Amino acid sequence: MISIYQLKPAFQNLLRPLVKLLAVSGVTANSVTLAAMFISIALGAWLYWVGAVATGWFLLLPLWMFVRMAFNAVDGMLAREHQQQSPLGAYLNELSDVISDAALYLPFCLIAPFTPLSIFVVIWCAALSEMTGALGPMVGAKRQYQGPLGKSDRAFIFGALGLWIGLGFALPALLVWLPWLLCVLMLLNIAARINGALRELTISK
Repeated sequence: MISIYQLKPAFQNLLRPLVKLLAVSGVTANSVTLAAMFISIALGAWLYWVGAVATGWFLLLPLWMFVRMAFNAVDGMLAREHQQQSPLGAYLNELSDVISDAALYLPFCLIAPFTPLSIFVVIWCAALSEMTGALGPMVGAKRQYQGPLGKSDRAFIFGALGLWIGLGFALPALLVWLPWLLCVLMLLNIAARINGALRELTISK
């Protein structure tokens, strides 16, 4: 199954001049990572606080989802291409993504036809998916990114939902099943990442 993640190399090429400028200016990968996390938390908290009664604020979500992808690409490129990789950076990179996803998905638990339970399960599955990918190096494989509904795919879906809600349209009642479908796809994602790591280990022997 095709993932938006496959577009990442082209996206990085567009950002490379900016990354070089940031590196020369002294901007660090960790600072970009933390900035993206704190903005995500702030936006998620604001939408949770006012979004249910002032849905126009959800228009900020698709905009931030796109900018956040740029932040994520920039921090990785700063780390890899400008000698800023560090153990702390690895922790921040993985943990900040899980925290940011949770903050940005949480406001949807107040939006019909979604339920708090279904959104909480989506958040849990998203965290489990990222943890599964991050465990690759622990068993001697690479960090795993394959499978449907990875981070970029989820950003696109929730950004599109935010755009629809922000424009003042009600979500169709049939979408009550969407979170559960997303969870099924993330379970397939988890299986693909485990299988990918194990296959990599088999090939390397």
